Amino acid sequence: MTATWFITGTSSGFGRLLTEQLLDRGDRVAATLRRPDALDDLRGKYGDRLWVARLDVTEPGEAGRVVDEAFAALGPIDVVVNNAGYGVFASVEEASEEQIRRVVDTNLLGSIHVIRAALPHLRAQGRGRILQVSTAGGQTTYPSFGYYHASKWGIEGFCETVAQEIAPFGIGLTIVEPGATPTGFGSALDTAKIMPEYERTPAGAVRRALAGGEFPLPNDPARIAAAMIDLVESGRTPLRLPLGSDTWTDIRRSLVARLAEHDAAREVAYSVVSDQ
Repeated sequence: MTATWFITGTSSGFGRLLTEQLLDRGDRVAATLRRPDALDDLRGKYGDRLWVARLDVTEPGEAGRVVDEAFAALGPIDVVVNNAGYGVFASVEEASEEQIRRVVDTNLLGSIHVIRAALPHLRAQGRGRILQVSTAGGQTTYPSFGYYHASKWGIEGFCETVAQEIAPFGIGLTIVEPGATPTGFGSALDTAKIMPEYERTPAGAVRRALAGGEFPLPNDPARIAAAMIDLVESGRTPLRLPLGSDTWTDIRRSLVARLAEHDAAREVAYSVVSDQ
């Protein structure tokens, strides 16, 4: 049975791969991106099964307009995928105000706006799925990625809340957490002027490792896109879907450490409870 998908950030990476795989299997895709001509080859191949619109999720009001147009043009939409993303690689002091604003506007506020725009349509349908593309960095952290983490931890917290609120309407939400993957995202990371004060800190060590190509990229981007499609096909709606051995390992390590620290604080936590 064919399905209709709405996907942001389809010019490259997971968004492009999802679009290609879905069209190849006969589904319809409402693909949004900042440069619509980047999908001209797919439009020529798949015709009216591909609906394309320009969308910069950082522009106020644009998400609502484009989502409304997609539902008006295509009718019911089965799956909404928040995939558009932006990353800045810098210590907390090095990043500019403009970079900070852009990462929050894209990864956090942009995703929020798309979800809010889609929900009235999905509620009216009485069904639908939302896939929020996050990362291992939505539950764990690495030096020099502080602002990226702020946006991803923020959208994961938001989505946990939304998932509870929309379940009664027959709408499922899953946070997808891909690991390090050769999609070009790493080479597209924005950077800032280096402060020498950070060279002998963990931030400097991560910077040197990244520059030296010491970070492995063990995951297959096409398999990650296929796993997202398979999840929807299965009908399962887990809150999170970790994809990649690095994601599974890093998040588990972070959760175990946090739980140990949390358990160690039990006595002091209970010490402030009122006697009354």
